[in-house]
Amino acid sequence: MSTELLIGIHSIEAALNYDAGNVVEFYVETGQQNPRVRELAERARDLGIKPHARDRADLDRMTGGGRHQGVAALYRTPPPRSESELPALVESAGQDALFLVLDGITDPHNLGACLRSAEAAGVTAVIVPKDKAVGITPTVRRASAGAADRVPFFAATNLARSLKQLKDAGVWLTGLAGDAPQSLYASDFKGPVAIVVGSEGEGMRRLTREACDFLASIPMRGSVESLNVSVATGVVLFEVLRQRSA
Repeated sequence: MSTELLIGIHSIEAALNYDAGNVVEFYVETGQQNPRVRELAERARDLGIKPHARDRADLDRMTGGGRHQGVAALYRTPPPRSESELPALVESAGQDALFLVLDGITDPHNLGACLRSAEAAGVTAVIVPKDKAVGITPTVRRASAGAADRVPFFAATNLARSLKQLKDAGVWLTGLAGDAPQSLYASDFKGPVAIVVGSEGEGMRRLTREACDFLASIPMRGSVESLNVSVATGVVLFEVLRQRSA
């Protein structure tokens, strides 16, 4: 396993709550009075992780000037889940299976926001390509507000193969495309589904688009050509949730 430096209250709180066994070191600013930071230090002690006091200058150097909020932690990064686990995930989720496929997102803030929406919508797993896309980074963890540690995450060596695995397991794939004639709101998202969203600039790659069973677009009335990818992801995920809650 590799290690990374987590900074900021949200990302470290999530690591302590959901994956404390991989928190290797914990650092807190000397004389820190923020009650949330003090609570994190107490939580770390309760988990058997000794907080190490560092002055602000040391933390600034350690974090490269990042917004650390007086707290940092060295974290042992778990590897992405194996693609071979996908069929079992589909089976265990049953009719509620909901996958989010992000084809080539490169902005860590967008990925973090997508993970946050995915966790809120009860997504079964998020799948991204291993190459030419951002993975789980400290920035993604901060932007996800802890969701990066709660949503199963797959970095697929071969995204087309992973999509085929989903289809073979009975999952219907709907790709989000601005030029699709069918409205998102006319699509049927009941039963096992995967939502496929393309990259910030280019959208879905050709092979990814061709693998989809359906294409749908978000109706818009303004003059902008498209929504931010994380906003569009949130819109479609909560339309799925709305249909399933009806």
